[in-house]
Amino acid sequence: MKSIQILLALLLLSSTVFSQKLLKKAQQVVSGTSSSQNGSNSLSNDEVISGLREALNVGTQNATKSASQVNGFLNNSLIKIPFPPEAKIVESKASQLGLSSQVDKFVLTMNRAAEDASKEAAPIIVNAVKTMSITDGLTILRGGDNAATSFLQNRTTAELTTRFLPIVKKSINKVELTKYWNPLISKYNRIPGVKKQNPDLDKYITTRALEGLFKLLAQEEAKIRKDPAAQVTDLLKKVFGRK
Repeated sequence: MKSIQILLALLLLSSTVFSQKLLKKAQQVVSGTSSSQNGSNSLSNDEVISGLREALNVGTQNATKSASQVNGFLNNSLIKIPFPPEAKIVESKASQLGLSSQVDKFVLTMNRAAEDASKEAAPIIVNAVKTMSITDGLTILRGGDNAATSFLQNRTTAELTTRFLPIVKKSINKVELTKYWNPLISKYNRIPGVKKQNPDLDKYITTRALEGLFKLLAQEEAKIRKDPAAQVTDLLKKVFGRK
């Protein structure tokens, strides 16, 4: 009887020790401080946040540089801004009226406006990165290839739209977009019986420009997570190079 009691005590003790080990491991995973395979490399919460911010800063600089170059939007099928969908009938009628070249110039200048506005996007997006909390960071670190970009897009699109809109308006004036839009919309709206069209081009280009920038940023984030060559600083290597 005594031997059975001793055996049960040992089993209970080993179970308790095992449970404590599991609990400790879980706490390490949640806190972001679990050790690497060699047991010598761990991440503090500050390093996780700093690494994510650095990744987004690097990605933002690369994305805005790509988008703001000549044809950065126009020649990239992923982000090219097409004729406004709600005014697609205008594009069709304009072509029938022999204004195809005007349509092409209009699409060109829309994309030029987005490219020009993208030059000033980096500091706006980078400033928004500063709002990231530790909880956000730990969730993002364990997320998918574009978890940080998705977080930033969901959290900041409304604010960024407000701040980006005047930049786009300035760029629209710079590339003289209305010079190509007004003849198209005027001739269309003079057609008897048609529903008058007048899409908000400022808002449309702003929305598509920001969507394009976030798509490029998502690509940059995925590269930083997977490609050692894209981990251009020691901190990025430490945060994203861990197995």
